[in-house]
Amino acid sequence: MAKQRFVRCLVLLLVFVAFGAMAGWFGPSANHCPFGVSAVLAQDQKPLDKPPAGQTYVGEKTCASCHFDQDLTWRKTKHAKGFEILPAKYHEDKSCLKCHSTGFGEETGFKSLESTPALVGTSCEACHGPGSEHAKVGKQFFGKELTEAQKKFVGSSIYKIQPKNVCVECHLAQTHKKHPPYEKEEK
Repeated sequence: MAKQRFVRCLVLLLVFVAFGAMAGWFGPSANHCPFGVSAVLAQDQKPLDKPPAGQTYVGEKTCASCHFDQDLTWRKTKHAKGFEILPAKYHEDKSCLKCHSTGFGEETGFKSLESTPALVGTSCEACHGPGSEHAKVGKQFFGKELTEAQKKFVGSSIYKIQPKNVCVECHLAQTHKKHPPYEKEEK
């Protein structure tokens, strides 16, 4: 009886593997696997030339769910406090928000403290670009030790650093421009 059950299970497993192989569930182009294992099996995936278009901003907490150590380091920087150090009367000033929030001026970027609190300060996506696809790709590997090929594949879904000079966009002193005048609040 146990032997028959084992044989049936083995046959079912072989049928599943054969059907999956014919359906294209396994291998480098297996992005449509209904069981969510395509990325795990994508060890031979080639990195993308550039991150996928159409991504949205997800906020620092989403990034921190996988990049905990990096988030702890970031929290100790002035970038993390970028919005906090901005005097309250400038919290809606467009010339300030470009540098003191993440993604301001972009469709899915910072709008206001009330509607997009996850994007206050100069967080991960200010340098790496919107991370929705990276979060989606990385989620499949959560809690697992990745191979080098898998790390490369997941990393290819977001910029290591955006191709434009994002640092100079805010750190104007490097381009010999003066910071816009503002009144500091007394503490």
